[in-house]
Amino acid sequence: MKLVTEQIETFLSGGAWIRKIFEQGLELKKQYGDEAVCDFSLGNPDLPPPAVVGECLADLAGKMDRPFALGYMPNPGYPEVRAALAAHLTKEQGVPLEAGDVLLTCGAAGGINVFFRSVLNPGDEVICPSPYFVEYAFYAGNYGGVLKAIPTVPDTFDLDIPAMEAAITDRTRAVMINSPNNPTGQVYSRDTLAALAAMLERKNAGRDRPIFLLADEPYRFLTYDGVDVPSVLPLYPYSLVIGSFSKNLSLPGERVGFVAVSPEMPDRQKLVAGMVFANRILGFVNAPALGQSILLKALGQGVDRSIYERRRAAMAGVLRRTGYEFFMPRGAFYFFPKSPDPDELVFLDRLAKEFVLAVPGRGFGMPGYFRLAFCVDEAVIARSEAGFAKARRG
Repeated sequence: MKLVTEQIETFLSGGAWIRKIFEQGLELKKQYGDEAVCDFSLGNPDLPPPAVVGECLADLAGKMDRPFALGYMPNPGYPEVRAALAAHLTKEQGVPLEAGDVLLTCGAAGGINVFFRSVLNPGDEVICPSPYFVEYAFYAGNYGGVLKAIPTVPDTFDLDIPAMEAAITDRTRAVMINSPNNPTGQVYSRDTLAALAAMLERKNAGRDRPIFLLADEPYRFLTYDGVDVPSVLPLYPYSLVIGSFSKNLSLPGERVGFVAVSPEMPDRQKLVAGMVFANRILGFVNAPALGQSILLKALGQGVDRSIYERRRAAMAGVLRRTGYEFFMPRGAFYFFPKSPDPDELVFLDRLAKEFVLAVPGRGFGMPGYFRLAFCVDEAVIARSEAGFAKARRG
């Protein structure tokens, strides 16, 4: 008896590497204890939320006797939260945004799905640099879209704009980027993004349906060595920014994100209206009330980034001393080293035997590499060094 669709069968067979490794880690910890396992599989921020989150929750707890304290609100979010977020993003993104240019979503993932549901017809293409967060292909496929992965520049993981341009067809509906990038830690420069925007302007000429530029930015807050994250909104009229508060406020389980539309986009309110409607009919209805309430007090605040800076330095030290090739991440909390074995699954099996867990690069569209999430205690990073050294020697 076939209980699921052929598409879901295909997805289940090869689309859950991160969760598979995470669950493998849970089993190893049961057998050998937490201290024996160095698990770098899941990008789950371990830092506690800033104090303002607890203060806000305590304040909300005293207001639960009010009617509709946690009731439905307009599908795009509380009006006062949209207004506050628009003001915050105006400063962050360098363009004048109004409440009507912003909607609250169930995390960045909810925002991406709402956008794709609003703009994709079956067979439409979404161009994305590779490696990429693996869920992107599923999100596009949810609505009949096709993800076209375009390899980035070797070694630096920068955008290969000529290759992206060559991949554009009449069915191309969006170009999707993620900066700071998961899994590489690359941050695209303003010159790179300006060149991408100029290319899209050329390709848009004569088209009835514009090519959107979608920037997924959940790690915008986390960069190193003074690196800046340029905004796409001032560069291209058909651009959108999607973000969340999962990482900067350590609220991944609360599922609060947003979509912001360029104020220069012609007829942008039609797109916003479409996304608001999609937010409803996809079953999200609205972003969580608690998370939205927290944002009113917590906008502009965040976790202690210096902790991630120390962990980045510690992880780089381990990899250097044990002889791995890697790109030093400019943002986010991931390393994406080259596998010592051409088949990274072979290498990662050896690494797992040393109780060190990482995710294969093929899970991000780039075999031959592996991802390490360094949102773990520095003690775990230090403890992993012997395992990295032994696995590399084979």
